[in-house]
Amino acid sequence: MAIKVSIGKLKLQMDYRVIFSGVLEANGFVLLPPAVEHYEAVIALPRHHSDPFDRLIIAQAQVEGLTIVTCDEDFPAYGVPLLW
Repeated sequence: MAIKVSIGKLKLQMDYRVIFSGVLEANGFVLLPPAVEHYEAVIALPRHHSDPFDRLIIAQAQVEGLTIVTCDEDFPAYGVPLLW
């Protein structure tokens, strides 16, 4: 989210820090820092998507068995569960 806000691709109605920390706390979310296994999975990904941060998100979802919340049209090519 922070990257999208910083490059103008995401407009928020409230301050990012308020939204982000509030959403994490309210929903019991835990941040998932990148691990060696995630980086290894990035290396193995086909080049359907060129954004390095999105590729890391895809790799994390594959390794951890997670669903990604996105409307990015390139994500379905990776076969990860998507919501949106």
